[in-house]
Amino acid sequence: MPEKDPEVSVCRIGVIGAGYWGPNLIRNFSHLPDAEVTIVCDLDQSRLDHVVSLFPSVSTSNDWREVVASEAVDAVCVATPVLLHYEMARAALEAGKHVFVEKPLTADVGQARDLVNIAEKNGLILLVDHTFVYSPAVNHVRDIVASGDLGDIYYVSMSRLNLGLFQKDINVVWDLAPHDLSILTYVLGTGPEAVAAQGNSNILKGIEDVAMVTLYFPGNVIAYVHVSWLDPSKVRKSTFVGSKKMLIYDDVEPLEKIKIYDKGVDGPAHYDTFGDFQFSYRYGDIYTPFLASTEPLQVECRHFLECINDGATPRSGGVEGLEVVQILEAACRSLRDGGGRVNIK
Repeated sequence: MPEKDPEVSVCRIGVIGAGYWGPNLIRNFSHLPDAEVTIVCDLDQSRLDHVVSLFPSVSTSNDWREVVASEAVDAVCVATPVLLHYEMARAALEAGKHVFVEKPLTADVGQARDLVNIAEKNGLILLVDHTFVYSPAVNHVRDIVASGDLGDIYYVSMSRLNLGLFQKDINVVWDLAPHDLSILTYVLGTGPEAVAAQGNSNILKGIEDVAMVTLYFPGNVIAYVHVSWLDPSKVRKSTFVGSKKMLIYDDVEPLEKIKIYDKGVDGPAHYDTFGDFQFSYRYGDIYTPFLASTEPLQVECRHFLECINDGATPRSGGVEGLEVVQILEAACRSLRDGGGRVNIK
């Protein structure tokens, strides 16, 4: 672990949750020169013992309220199941702590809106862990779409599939879709106007383990998000189809994560007979851009500290987290109502 510079202002971090994602937060903040993880909380003592074996200077607790109340904490990371996010994040914000919360922000829109309001009222940073918007690949896709190189976006198709990990408190939409929803709204620069979703509960009754979410964006852009805990292969692929070119972003690919295809099709401007009706197909080169090999979570943790120090608006702040929760809530309403289209307010 690098030595801390005594001349650098250090943000003291408390982490609630040392299970699946918490250790990644502890590791990244511990390796930043302007951050120090002072206390970690978890109900499982064996997890805390493991953290101390790696970071001996960290204090531990089995009570998350000790983290929130600690005078040795400037910011709190909430890495717990989503149903606990609201209570913990709200308590931290009301105690004057900045908050970094795992996705999704909360379990419902009302809770998310409340956290956004409290953070704004108290002048605190609320950052939601939409990790992918900090990845070099997603930011490159965003730049390409914004440049108009793909032309007008016709549609986007996204798949996030694997075998497990099954959740008992939320369905696959709440578990996996936040990644793709945050990528979509970030890359396209806008949120959807409506959503429709279909899915099925195959293993646990009442908890969908496979779903297809259709999102309707302004400008006649449509996006499909396929999520599943029941697929034999791990898939993390997005396809952006434009009027000029097409792009595939495959996060599982170790090196060539983005491929741009100079391919397309043009219909006839007009035709008088069936014989005049011909499409013009274009088959061009495939281009793979160079991408920096930077861990997105490290970029995100550094961004969180920069926002605290400079008062900047987070790239994935409470407003963006609220937007994703609004989409999730509408998608699940569609699931329960037979897959009909639901407007997002």
